[in-house]
Amino acid sequence: MLALIAHDAQKDDLLEFVRQHVDFFQTHQLVATGNTGKMLSEHLGLTIERVAHGPYGGDLIIGGRVAEGLVEAILFFRDPLTAQPHEPDVSALMRVCDVHSIPLATNKATAAAVVAWMRTRR
Repeated sequence: MLALIAHDAQKDDLLEFVRQHVDFFQTHQLVATGNTGKMLSEHLGLTIERVAHGPYGGDLIIGGRVAEGLVEAILFFRDPLTAQPHEPDVSALMRVCDVHSIPLATNKATAAAVVAWMRTRR
């Protein structure tokens, strides 16, 4: 499973990134937080399981899946310039990725590296 998350100011960047690599994403089981999943599904026709919106627990749900060993990597396009009301949830997600050695890409450059790494594993 590959998780996709984006703060509001980064949603367009994630959409463009996924569009550029849509062949890769079509071959993976995808999960995303609410609005991110809706946007990607509507614009790209991808099948995506949608969990709650990030501030309503979506980040924590995905973190739980990491702890269960269900997530192979996360692409989380974070907005580094805006304070987030659910920052403790974001920190918890990052911590669980570190604990379980799950790749967590927070921008286009690291997302490209994770996708390239995942392509070599198949």
